[in-house]
Amino acid sequence: MPKTTLKTIAKYMRGIDFCHLTTSDLRGRTRSRPMSNNGDVDYDGTSYFFAYSGSKKVKAIQKNPIVSLQYVNTGLFKKNVFLSVEGKAKLSTKREDLEKHWVPSLNLWFPKGIDTKGIVLIAVKASKIHYWTGSEEGE
Repeated sequence: MPKTTLKTIAKYMRGIDFCHLTTSDLRGRTRSRPMSNNGDVDYDGTSYFFAYSGSKKVKAIQKNPIVSLQYVNTGLFKKNVFLSVEGKAKLSTKREDLEKHWVPSLNLWFPKGIDTKGIVLIAVKASKIHYWTGSEEGE
């Protein structure tokens, strides 16, 4: 059976709008919260999210940038896809980074667009991806 490629996994990730972003504090306690990647997933598996700089998730990433993302796509007429991504998060407030990954639907949460005070881009570069599709599993 052929193994799923990184390009196919990135396609799965683009097709699943919401995932859970899990951070860990210095005492090992985890916290997950739903995040939308807005379909913005590079061919290499990097995922991008927007947040406010004062949020708990951003503060957690500043202390420990190792995070995980969990994607689930199930349904009667959908291919079942489960993805668990381990990676390192980087934070950016550079205008060019914000512009590159901005999509208009984000205006709902950031009313002044990339000029919203305290906006930050979270880029999660995957170091390990585990996937299940019902008929296939791998890393």
